[in-house]
Amino acid sequence: MLRILGSSKRLCDGSTRRDAIVAGGLSLLGLTLEDYLRANDRKPAVKDAHFGRAKSCILLFLYGSPSQLEFADMKPDAPVEIRGELKPIPSALRGCDVCELLPHTARILDRVSVVRSVTHKYPVHGVAYATTGIPEIDAPMELNRYDSKHWPYIGSVVSYLERQKKSYSVKPIPDNVALPFPFSSQRTGEVHRAGPYAGFLGSEHHPHFTQFIGQANRKITKTLNKDIIEFDEPYVGVDLDCRFSLGEATQLPAEMTLDRLDSRKSLLKQFEEARRNHDLSPSLAHDQFRQSAYSMVGNEKVRQALDVRKEEPKTRDLYGPTLFGQSCLAARRLVEAQSKFVTVFWDEFGLAGSGWDTHWEHYPRLRNELMPGFDRGYAGLIADLDARGLLDETLVVVLSEHGRTPKITPERGGGRDHWSQAYSALFAGGGIARGKVIGKTDKIGGTVLDNPVSPKDILATIYHLLGYEPDTTLTDRLSRPQPLVNGSVIRDLLG
Repeated sequence: MLRILGSSKRLCDGSTRRDAIVAGGLSLLGLTLEDYLRANDRKPAVKDAHFGRAKSCILLFLYGSPSQLEFADMKPDAPVEIRGELKPIPSALRGCDVCELLPHTARILDRVSVVRSVTHKYPVHGVAYATTGIPEIDAPMELNRYDSKHWPYIGSVVSYLERQKKSYSVKPIPDNVALPFPFSSQRTGEVHRAGPYAGFLGSEHHPHFTQFIGQANRKITKTLNKDIIEFDEPYVGVDLDCRFSLGEATQLPAEMTLDRLDSRKSLLKQFEEARRNHDLSPSLAHDQFRQSAYSMVGNEKVRQALDVRKEEPKTRDLYGPTLFGQSCLAARRLVEAQSKFVTVFWDEFGLAGSGWDTHWEHYPRLRNELMPGFDRGYAGLIADLDARGLLDETLVVVLSEHGRTPKITPERGGGRDHWSQAYSALFAGGGIARGKVIGKTDKIGGTVLDNPVSPKDILATIYHLLGYEPDTTLTDRLSRPQPLVNGSVIRDLLG
């Protein structure tokens, strides 16, 4: 309960104690959320044949980076120290065998296009480089989400640009949601990696990160240097009584009834009058965004979309009983509810250097932890979207920050280190051609031989399919115009 008590004692700067409480109380009523929803009108985009074909985008980001040689660019004729111990199997996409650990993905790959020639010069965990327009990156920046040089995450840009449109109207579902929990928050260590944040657009445009509510029901051991530690691992298995929550922005506290929320609205009016009288912030005149803040706080639609328990058991099983699989299911439910951009991170959990960062125990982790969960979750998402008639209007992208070294290291369980000279990405739906293989690497999967693609080209393609003009600019912290991204649309991908 919020109470304003006490006398009108003067503070050292001449303001009253009650004035200070009024100013502080405003932040308790969701007004930062209101600020997050504030925008200006923009001109509509000019369309071409593929421009704006995608109504929404689901980005599946595999943090740590899978190996291209055990993903969709296998080299069965290479020496064993390159090809490794896993065998290829044919897929429904002609000319694209996949790893034997991806049987479900193999069956749906005719609905997907594969780019085997992604390349850049930064073999670091460059989530910021892969998902923002920033032209250059280094390791210290990637380890510091607060570095002032960062550019905004693609989901933040999408949400911001949606609010610039003349046709924009507030809605209960946010346009920039990220699952399953705040990025880089479930690993050991105090460093939260950079990447999915709003950069110079300001913190009000950060993604809405969900919280995972549920329990892991499988254990796994992980290796970091010489440490071998056992974890309850949600990426291997979760109880089916799990769900996701968008937290305080969309869920009322247990003690907060709608009557009490209405009381807070009344109180807010008093605060705003006080704020106007004291000239605290003239920006609060935007009633549209205040009402949107209220709608998110009390809205059932958001909670329903994130509650995967509402799905039929058969559908949940299609995605697999893992954190990644159920996150993919929640992503489908969010785009059905008209969220514009949804990200599912396969993130580090427990140890730093986990996720897809397989410096150690490469093959045991692929077999027991990584590939089965990805296979079910990704294949389930593509098949489910297609069956519902949503795939053609929903762009689905599988991306990582780099690939892995062609040569296997002699670490425990084998290992592949960072490699950014050549790796693969997957694209489906939303204006993407079905059943194409784009680009080519050399016989060991280490160098691009044909049709090189940069992460910036991938971002440019996503923006194009979502309907944002290529000459759109953003304003950085020094009031300079900056492009969305310096990249080119991958025309060979479009269908």
